Amino acid sequence: MTAATTAPDPGPTPARRARRLHPALLARQFLRLLLSLAVLVVASFAMIHLIPGDPLRQMLGPTAPRELIDARRADLGLDDPLPTQFAHYVQHLFTGDLGTSFFSSQPVADIIGQGLPHTLALAVLATLLALAVAIPLGLWGAVRTHNGRAPRTETAFTTATGAAVAIPEYLYGLALLLVFGLGLDLLPPAGLTGPASYVLPVTALAIAPAAMIARLARVETLRELDTDYMRLAHAKRLPSRRLYAVHLLPNTLTATLTMGGLLLSGLITGSVLVESVFAWPGLGLRTVEAVTQKDYPVAQAMILVYGALVLLVNFLVDLLLAVLDPTSAPAGARREV
Repeated sequence: MTAATTAPDPGPTPARRARRLHPALLARQFLRLLLSLAVLVVASFAMIHLIPGDPLRQMLGPTAPRELIDARRADLGLDDPLPTQFAHYVQHLFTGDLGTSFFSSQPVADIIGQGLPHTLALAVLATLLALAVAIPLGLWGAVRTHNGRAPRTETAFTTATGAAVAIPEYLYGLALLLVFGLGLDLLPPAGLTGPASYVLPVTALAIAPAAMIARLARVETLRELDTDYMRLAHAKRLPSRRLYAVHLLPNTLTATLTMGGLLLSGLITGSVLVESVFAWPGLGLRTVEAVTQKDYPVAQAMILVYGALVLLVNFLVDLLLAVLDPTSAPAGARREV
């Protein structure tokens, strides 16, 4: 007998092994994060000054005398040249001074400190809920429709998830508020009064991401079902629990969890309108107020905080992807992992 016929059959391929993250790759990713943060600082300063209108006129009122407006502008340093204002802005950032609200005279750091935990709580809970629903749903949809089986199920799955992705989060929020908050009076309609207050805003934020992740999980699962190791596992008649939970699921999670991390950064910024719908004590309402009132320090800080959170989440997702699946990294990075 030849070596090919006497060699034992290989078992199902295990999930991709996590590899040690090379310091050079970590340094490169960190440098990229710092450069992105630098661009964000410049953008946050420039965007606010491009907003038309005079914030001091709006703050002091249309009847305020010009002398008072000019004096207040000098006190705030808004009559300095833009390069000087930018230098002061960066200097204050390094010292942790985000300024003071033009309208409430409250330190901006206090405003962010009060609202940021509530915004992050919504985003994290919505991401966890989306993953908990989407991964089993996508796995079931792939197994159910594999090799052209159950075409009606496939049509229903793709239609329902496609429609769910297309609807904005704030419309889900309005619908949930009208039905469960006001119509049936089952859950608190607004504000943060206890654990039950999280249900409606978290659900509104999670529906569309759950549908998107479920579609991705189904595609990844279908691809894995057609691999040689899964055919071999089927041929060995492994128990369904071991087949799907041990061999199939881990190999489909890399892309799914990566998408989950990216959606988390999107939910942080996308929660602004949902927070407005439910009068949530996060950063959403303060962001809207700051932009409409031209409250420069608050608006700049909100842009900076939201942008920094998105960059940080993307940075962590890139590192996680490099560890879990080094083959997806660029060629130069793969050689260092």
